[in-house]
Amino acid sequence: MSRLTIVIAEDAVLLREGLVGLLERFGHTVAAAVGDGPSLVAAATEHRPDVVIADVRMPPDHTDEGLRAVRTLHRLRPSLAALVLSQYVEQTFADELLGSRAGAGTGYLLKDRIGDVEEFMDAVTRVAAGGTVVDPEVVRQLLARRRDPLGRLTRREREVLALIAEGRSNAAVARALVVTEAAVAKHIANIFLKLDLPPAPDDHRRVRAVLAYVRGTG
Repeated sequence: MSRLTIVIAEDAVLLREGLVGLLERFGHTVAAAVGDGPSLVAAATEHRPDVVIADVRMPPDHTDEGLRAVRTLHRLRPSLAALVLSQYVEQTFADELLGSRAGAGTGYLLKDRIGDVEEFMDAVTRVAAGGTVVDPEVVRQLLARRRDPLGRLTRREREVLALIAEGRSNAAVARALVVTEAAVAKHIANIFLKLDLPPAPDDHRRVRAVLAYVRGTG
């Protein structure tokens, strides 16, 4: 795992300090740890980190300050990777984040996921490398809200679709389902054919295409 420079924005002091300790324990450098959106923009502009980790809701209004700060940073530096954390599944925030950050590593995770240290650190690394990571619970709820359009898919195709939407590679999907990569490629081709979505050349575009379909805007 390469050493990353990270800026954290989280208003809960204990969680913020916990994140600092966790990331540094894995060899990364936390250049700044702040508690509000404007401070995140200032710190990320000063330190130019590899990735920012931001809570969605922060002072003063506890609405979408973190998301707005990430959006501002993306305009200033389109390639900056961002991992956004949320206490609950918030579909509007997930839609906006994933639909507006083309060309940059992007992640949307529930805070509960931090408790699985290996999974969380893998998410940080994947986002910093330019990938897209979506919390499995976010994917499950989004898919549940649009169940009917998925009626043409087989059970196995639904399983593959859910893993694709989490940002998994073909190899990772194959390992999770204990099948060959060739079988996964065939399932993916069938999924995009049935959903009228053209195959995309990388994980990020595949996730955006799947989520766009789930939202009914693709």
